[in-house]
This record gives sequence, C-alpha cells and structure tokens, in this order.
Amino acid sequence: MSSLPLLRPLSFAEYLELEHSAETKHEFVAGFLYAMAGASETHNRISLNLAFHLRAAARGGPCGVFIADMKVRVEAYDSCYYPDVAVVCDPGDDDAYVKQAPCLIVEVLSDSTAATDRREKRVAYQALPSLRYLLLVSSNERRVDCFVRNDQGEWDAATVQPDERLRIECTGYTAELDLERIYEDVELPD
Repeated sequence: MSSLPLLRPLSFAEYLELEHSAETKHEFVAGFLYAMAGASETHNRISLNLAFHLRAAARGGPCGVFIADMKVRVEAYDSCYYPDVAVVCDPGDDDAYVKQAPCLIVEVLSDSTAATDRREKRVAYQALPSLRYLLLVSSNERRVDCFVRNDQGEWDAATVQPDERLRIECTGYTAELDLERIYEDVELPD
C-alpha cells in the first residue's frame, strides 16, 4: 500500500470554516476544494456592467445583487460556487456569506472556465428550485447564452441577438439587458 496520505472529502461546514480564513477563494464540489484563479480585465468589465445594470433595477426593492465574492450553495450537488453575478429575491435567503435561492445567476466565461461553466455548473445551478435565469456570457465574443425556466419547470435556451432585450423577472424585480449594456466599454479580442 502506498505511503501517500489519503484525502478525505470535507463536509460543507469544514469548507465554510476553511474558506472563511483562506487567502485564496475555493469552490467546493462533493467535498473537494478547487482554487479559483484571477480574472482578466475583459471578464471584470463584463461582470461589472452586468452587476451595475442589475443593481440599478434592484434599488429600493426586495432583491439583492451580489458579485463574485458571494457563494451560492447547490445542496443537490453538494457544491458551492462563486458566480460572477447573482440576484436573490427570497427574504429568507439571508446568510451573510452563502446564498441558496438565487433567481438569476451569471457566469462570465473565460478560456480556462468555459467548459466547467457550460457543463458542471450549468447542470448544478439548474437544480436550484429558485433559479429562473442562467446567463453564460462570453468574454471572447459578443455572445450571451440564456437559459430560462418556463412555466412547466423546463429549461428553454436561446442566444441573445444584437437587436434583442432580455427581460429578467423575479418576485418584486424586473430588469432589462441587451448586448450593448453587457459589453459597454469592452474591447474583445479579434
């Protein structure tokens, strides 16, 4: 038998305790931690544009808009992620560090995260009963893939077109986004 120490999965409570004092952010998947890398200027500008417009629509209302330092717990997948932007309208979702009932989640895709965001995270996020909108936003081209939970509880998918406005409607909250707002002041690679 190998002399290597065996790794054991952490509990979610252990993860939260470690994350509270960690110098680097980690996402949590089935008991294991995955360090997060920094983001590019383009990624940051897109995230900030989204948060700015979503927050403007939330002013004075019941919903909170959170950026990349707020964790979202997906209990069904024993996971916890740091989405780029989240909108939470459930007054009972009041933990100061971890949200569990977002209405909207946005992930800005980078070369290193796109595959994970499109597969693992998309599937996990869509298991959240509260989630109505999931946006996957490219940082390489003007492209936003939008997943919307319909009245039957199924997910419809579309790509936002240049002349379209995307309407976000959560309990007590309405916002509109379009490609111009999302990519304002963003220079994309050729």
